[in-house]
Amino acid sequence: MTSESVLEIFKTITTIPRESGHEGPITAYLVKWAADHGLKCKTDSTGNVNIIRKASRGKGHIPTLVLQCHQDMVCEKKADFEFDFSKDPIPYVIEDGWMVAKDTTLGADDGIGIAACLALLESDISCGRLECVFTISEETGMDGAEAMKQGFFSGKTLINLDSEDEGQLFIGCAGGVNTVATFSYGTEPVKPGYSCVKLVIDGAQGGHSGDDIDKGRANAVQQMARFLYTEKKHGLQLLDFKGGNKPNAIARDCSALVAVKDPDATIERFKVFGAFLKVEFAVSDPGVCVSAKTVGSSAQAVKARAAGRIISALAACPHGVEAMSQDISGLVETSSNLAAVRMGDGKCVVTTSQRSSVMSARDMMAQKIEALFTCAGAKVVHKFPYPGWKPDVNSHILQLCRESYKKLFGTAPLVKAIHAGLECGLFLEKFPGLDMISFGPTLRGVHAPGEKLELASLDKFVALLEDVVCQFE
Repeated sequence: MTSESVLEIFKTITTIPRESGHEGPITAYLVKWAADHGLKCKTDSTGNVNIIRKASRGKGHIPTLVLQCHQDMVCEKKADFEFDFSKDPIPYVIEDGWMVAKDTTLGADDGIGIAACLALLESDISCGRLECVFTISEETGMDGAEAMKQGFFSGKTLINLDSEDEGQLFIGCAGGVNTVATFSYGTEPVKPGYSCVKLVIDGAQGGHSGDDIDKGRANAVQQMARFLYTEKKHGLQLLDFKGGNKPNAIARDCSALVAVKDPDATIERFKVFGAFLKVEFAVSDPGVCVSAKTVGSSAQAVKARAAGRIISALAACPHGVEAMSQDISGLVETSSNLAAVRMGDGKCVVTTSQRSSVMSARDMMAQKIEALFTCAGAKVVHKFPYPGWKPDVNSHILQLCRESYKKLFGTAPLVKAIHAGLECGLFLEKFPGLDMISFGPTLRGVHAPGEKLELASLDKFVALLEDVVCQFE
């Protein structure tokens, strides 16, 4: 097993469509791969896959070890980049020691985990029995882990390959939930003498709503709502509001269509607002920019009262870190992400997500969002809740990984919990007593165009994984 073999498999994976909820092609690839390599494979009705490798000669006494990753990827692209995730291969380059997808997500989260499992399964290393478990729809609700039945895998020790910082071993994660608010609205004609203006905020960096929520990055939806709230006093009518995409991604771009009495004045004020954003986010989002132009439109306007409620609620909606951990220095405990807004057919749907390593705090944050939007007249539902994963500092697999890392690289790894969600919390509910750890190579910009994989970290990740698997008893 080498990092080169892992990378070659991953390059193949970048050609296979695998958006969350549409994992059929990658599931079929895994099943066929197992058959081609003479390995036992099982699937369930959800689409989860388990490929099993028998113990090597003389290793039959070693307990089964489970390696786990997810099949799906977050499909995000730059707004002006023509690309179809359902059929087009991911375009990437290798430069300056990184594998980078400049205009889309790369899918190394968690395609590199898939590749590492397959490279390990086909290698000639001597080890005990392995079960490589590939779940579906991790990014949208952990559907595969949620639906998995007891007995789908038999091992009592699990290595999750869905972390993004080489040199760090993760033994805990946040739980989360999505909170979705839906406004109903009527429409009315655009006022006589009013002109339509399209406002756009784009170029923000975005990122992972767990890993990057503490980095102070611009949220384009939040910033558009901020401008519209101040602009209400000039008598605008709201025709459309569209921004963000996935619940687990920070909104990078947003557009609004408004009707105003003095379009030139509105455009000028928006340009001034854009200059403020440039200053406020000069470090985190140097590329953030605004644009505005008058456009023709036959669309009806949202009735004034409903538009006011929508804009006010979006402007007031919390986004970012709510609380830091009192137990682990530097760890975000609780956060919320104002993720996406879509309007049409008399409905405005606002998607948010909350995370916390303390489940009561997760629920409190979700209730705070619910209270805000309920007061504004929206109907609110909570979707896809998942539990956190409480750290176990006495874990056997943790001790093994620590010793292996220090032996290989001459330094101790960091042992941490992560604010992002991992499937380990759900596995622990379904398989009580499961001993788990998570590690991976260094990824940056996940869940956003520009996602990249550091190749030097891939070398160390592969070496650690192989050594741990060989040493596991």
